[in-house]
Amino acid sequence: MSGYWLDWLSLLGRWLHLTAGIAWIGASFYFIWLDNHLVPPADPQLRAKGVGGELWAVHGGGFYNSHKYQAAPAALPPLLHWFYWEAYTTFLSGLFLLCLLYYGQAEVYLIDPSVAALSKPAAIALGAAFLPVGWLVYDGLCRALGGRGQTLGVVLAILLTLAAWVLCHLFNGRGAYMEFGAMLGTIMVANVFFVIIPGQRRMVQAKRAGLEPDPKYGIAGKLRSTHNTYFTLPVLFVMISNHYAMTFAARYNWLVLVAICAAGTCIRLYFVARHKAHERQGRTSPVFAILAAVVLAGTAFALAPARSTNGVASASFERAQSIVVQRCAPCHSAQPTQPGFAAPPNGVLLDSPTHILAHVSQMVPQVQTRAMPVGNLTGMTEQERAELLDWMQSELEH
Repeated sequence: MSGYWLDWLSLLGRWLHLTAGIAWIGASFYFIWLDNHLVPPADPQLRAKGVGGELWAVHGGGFYNSHKYQAAPAALPPLLHWFYWEAYTTFLSGLFLLCLLYYGQAEVYLIDPSVAALSKPAAIALGAAFLPVGWLVYDGLCRALGGRGQTLGVVLAILLTLAAWVLCHLFNGRGAYMEFGAMLGTIMVANVFFVIIPGQRRMVQAKRAGLEPDPKYGIAGKLRSTHNTYFTLPVLFVMISNHYAMTFAARYNWLVLVAICAAGTCIRLYFVARHKAHERQGRTSPVFAILAAVVLAGTAFALAPARSTNGVASASFERAQSIVVQRCAPCHSAQPTQPGFAAPPNGVLLDSPTHILAHVSQMVPQVQTRAMPVGNLTGMTEQERAELLDWMQSELEH
């Protein structure tokens, strides 16, 4: 398949994935917010009907009054709205992109011989295996430790850190990050498919049969929904991480991944706690927010590049241009000659002196972190990398 049609499939897949993801995450955020803002109903008639919490809201020029039953209403309405296709569409479109790009072009986006000498079939098999294995381990832990939230959280944190380390020692940084995000996304959608929706169906079936629904299904669904909201920001970070080589191409990229995901989890912990501020006279501890800020700031400072000439004499522009033409321009040209590229990545052209000089600041982190050339497809040597970096850093100082 030509690079042009691959780009179209990628564009449409990303568009669908982003749209479905917004719908899923938006619904998830809203219902977590709604659940945590419910207050006991003041009306005794509502309490007599089994309403455990209510909320008043105003939006779009109208007033809304939401009720949540402790178990179920006395009689089910003829129409119940379900929320699951957003999750399934997000997963399926993400899986399509994973197969199209990271598995279909594993030699570019997944394999790095300097990390692990994997064949394409081996890399694809290992990457694909992480998705169901991650779910099975997570689900087993939830069933074994579901009643001990703190213990479960610690064990999951340790295992996810281990998964990040393993992935970053199997694949190139970009691919490792995407595999990690895909594993979390698989856990999230499997929570919906195997736990949340089946539990809701059982509750509905029991009510329609004239029985009282077993509350254990609601408890299990609430637990998995809460886990999903904590996974959300780490998954969103992974979705945009391929634009930031300073993260996935860092020397200790697995640690960067863990740190930023931990910060994202802390941010969600803070906001979930803030949703319940009405239970604490409007006060919310800032500990999680401060911790997230400290971790992000520490990561940013740790990744800050140091000025170094690498012991290489200052290169001339002519020498730098010859390296760029040979190692970068095959992809970054109006008409790329590198197989698999129908257009220059991110629209960046490096096929003329003017274009090179215009993109020096963008090139520095890409070359410095070895994110470019992607997969080192064009075979840039360490000597060439050092010369090019030295020239670019000198150029930025003038």
